[in-house]
Amino acid sequence: MTFQPVIVGTGLVGWQFLKATENTQKSVFNKSSDLVRDTDYFKEKIGSIKTAEDLVADRRLLRVALGAFGLQDDINNKFFIKKILEEGGVAPDALAVKLSDERYKSFASAFAFDSPVGSRTQLSFFGDEIVTRFREQSFEVAVGDQDNDLRLALNFSRALPEITESGSSDSTMWFRVMGTTALRQVFETALGLPSSFAQIDLDQQLEVLRDKAQRRFGVSKISELSEPEVLDKVVQTFLLQSQVKQSNASSGATVALSLLQAMPRRSLL
Repeated sequence: MTFQPVIVGTGLVGWQFLKATENTQKSVFNKSSDLVRDTDYFKEKIGSIKTAEDLVADRRLLRVALGAFGLQDDINNKFFIKKILEEGGVAPDALAVKLSDERYKSFASAFAFDSPVGSRTQLSFFGDEIVTRFREQSFEVAVGDQDNDLRLALNFSRALPEITESGSSDSTMWFRVMGTTALRQVFETALGLPSSFAQIDLDQQLEVLRDKAQRRFGVSKISELSEPEVLDKVVQTFLLQSQVKQSNASSGATVALSLLQAMPRRSLL
């Protein structure tokens, strides 16, 4: 049985409670019998996996591998996943590199089945590396089952600093954010951008994001936005903005219902 995270309240209230109890809740969650069985199996077996075909052939291993990168919904797309892994995440013509979703590139690069010196599955620490990611992602998914905004906030708090650690240029890091749906959603909501924003030119999107981040948070670089105090400010703004949007939508629905109820009813006969 898997422990379900305890969520008290929504928005900032829910976030503050979750952060205050996060370490304790994760400790209990990671001891859940289902999670322990899956992670123990992965660490035991992954060293024997040398090709992408080997991995996709073992559903238990594949479930952990995909789950570690938030790609668990692709568990049945074996041909697609095999192609992603075989082509890797480096070559310009690799499928993972061509896709706009950065998770596939990270997934392919982590396993490196395309490497001429052998995949990373042979490294002694690889099993622990993927299991750590899988536990984090699984906890976020469990939180999201109760409150998706809190899941997005958790994911943002973990993933943005990881992007900073890549050592890439600021523009490259921004493009990674833009190519990761969950991160993009947090920024777009926190900065008050419309749903149509993603349809404009990518370079223009980058310019707008930097400008609005500078105006609202006083910084525009991903490395600066990843600093704990600024990061927390972004998350809080996201949660507040999301609550406002939900409140407005709810109010609009209530007004519409009231108007409909107030309309005189005419007989059709």
